Amino acid sequence: MRIEDGAVRVPGRRPQPVAGADLAVLRLCDGTRTVAEIAGAAGLSEAEAERSVRALVAGRWVHWRLEVPSGTYPEAGLRAILERIGDPAVREPALERLAVLERGRDAVGAAGTDDAALTAALGALEADFAALTATEAQRAKGARTAPCRGVVYADCRRSATAVLGRELLGELTPLALCLTAARWMTNRVAERIRGRLRPLWERLAAEADGGRVDLASLWLACLPSPHPRAEEDVAAVQAELRAKWARILEVPEGARRVRLSSRDLADRVREEFDEPGAGWSLARYFSPDVLVLAEDADAVARGDYELLLGEMHCALNTMGASLFVHQHPDRGALVAETSRDFPGPRLLPMLPKELPLKWSTRSRPSLERPEDYHVALVDHTGDPLRQRTVLAADVAVEDRGGALVAVLPDGAVFDLLDVYANTLTQRVMDRFTLRPEGDHTPRVSIDRMVVARETWTLPVAEMGFSGEKSEARRFVRARAWARERDLPRFVFVVSPTEPRPFYVDFDSPVYVNIFAKAARRLARHDAGARLVVSEMLPTPEQAWLTDDEGRTYTSELRFVAVDQTAGAGEPAGAPEQAADARALAVDAGVRADAGALAVDAVGRAGGGVGPAVGAGVRAGGAGVLTRGVRVPAVDAVGRAGGAGVATAGAARSEGGR
Repeated sequence: MRIEDGAVRVPGRRPQPVAGADLAVLRLCDGTRTVAEIAGAAGLSEAEAERSVRALVAGRWVHWRLEVPSGTYPEAGLRAILERIGDPAVREPALERLAVLERGRDAVGAAGTDDAALTAALGALEADFAALTATEAQRAKGARTAPCRGVVYADCRRSATAVLGRELLGELTPLALCLTAARWMTNRVAERIRGRLRPLWERLAAEADGGRVDLASLWLACLPSPHPRAEEDVAAVQAELRAKWARILEVPEGARRVRLSSRDLADRVREEFDEPGAGWSLARYFSPDVLVLAEDADAVARGDYELLLGEMHCALNTMGASLFVHQHPDRGALVAETSRDFPGPRLLPMLPKELPLKWSTRSRPSLERPEDYHVALVDHTGDPLRQRTVLAADVAVEDRGGALVAVLPDGAVFDLLDVYANTLTQRVMDRFTLRPEGDHTPRVSIDRMVVARETWTLPVAEMGFSGEKSEARRFVRARAWARERDLPRFVFVVSPTEPRPFYVDFDSPVYVNIFAKAARRLARHDAGARLVVSEMLPTPEQAWLTDDEGRTYTSELRFVAVDQTAGAGEPAGAPEQAADARALAVDAGVRADAGALAVDAVGRAGGGVGPAVGAGVRAGGAGVLTRGVRVPAVDAVGRAGGAGVATAGAARSEGGR
């Protein structure tokens, strides 16, 4: 809502007049003032100010509640709020209750990897939390909530390091082809969504007094964000992406393994996909996860290895996630790299506290700078004391030079799609694929990099074993079903009814039961649906990363590719970045166990389609010169009830645990 000409304007409603004390109080309700402070500023008694506030709350123009800002450390935000309470009789008991939880948190941290101490500390903290809040300490699974989310979680950086040499980095050439195609995909999605938003804006402009369209009205008109038909558009773009790759790869019918050369494919990729970036601001980022397939580090040194493109996260800087940013030894370096990518301020949509299942507190975007703007599109869950926070109702949407832009109250101008950046990214972040549609698609390698695992798309109606009542017979029938289709022992499964892929070992009755349950759930939802089953790579024998005691760990190399095409995702009217016209720069990093630390230095490309890869890389024509990069590996997650550390890595990249 916004106040204009003595009236409150709410999207979809007629202006409603407000005057006198109510108007004065409403103007002062900014999320930072108490009733007493509002009374003093408005020249009212506290009782008069409270009456106005209650009337405004009843009219649903004002929220009067304690709202803890979203963040990695919400307890710190809550403490800051409680310390501002003027009445000691209210403030001190509230702070003491919070201190109980803070002491419990510290006890969990002090327990380290001692199983008994950690279990006891977690139990005590959960009991205190339940007693103080009358709320369960672990959240039940819901439509927007993953199961077993607890009060605290543990993250840490592992002390292990890995050194990447120029030979291994030189094998990343196939990423250039994939990055070029991924940029094309985000361009097409942006193009379609712009086309969807335009008629909505034109309708609102025709209906509005004076033709002014505020962002709040447009946002509500196109829910679910970014548009009700966005999923249809993304699916169409993905289908076109698959068709283009099918023409490029020309995979033989019935093949199980296909190996191709990047040199042979480069011209075809350029013809099908090469174009400058034209997406939203986040669409300049592409974050490929690369895994090394090798028995051990000695095998890597001998050159006895392959690489695997695990996932290509599109329109997303994975190194901006909370768990990486807040454990990085030099957060300032990450912010400096962000400023290289965005020399000017960004417009960041304020995220709601409840995010889709694939997001969590640990993965919330956290690379923010003081100069960046935040726009509140939903309930104000950010920090009201933060500078450069604007309300959607105060942002105008205008047509400037044939492009829709968001104009902030201070005159700053941004591409309208920046407002939808996070919802657009959620739609496309995991939609990149080289795999064509089909009942079976082979493992595809380009040079020494596997870019597509062998995959089967199987009708749930053919999984008769899933309904078998006897667990023993179910296990036997499931193994027979897998053998008939020549499935490997270890696979990952994607189901439309599951939020993430899950792991299956066909030699394990427990995992077969999990698989059968997922199949039954899908069959109830849609008897004609299909499950996607893919081979597990790397295999358990290919965990090359070890510690000083010889224990093996799954791992990933995480990269952030930055599209430096002129004008890619720039705010309207902002200066373009100085960069080569076809460069994608990649920050190199190592991911070990459940996480990664990414930025060391940035490579810049000097020509051609695709990226320069690794720190100190210079690409100019056919040759690539690199130097080794030494990057700390990070983020082993402490868990209670086991040896103290649960590792993930390759399994986690596929959604397994």
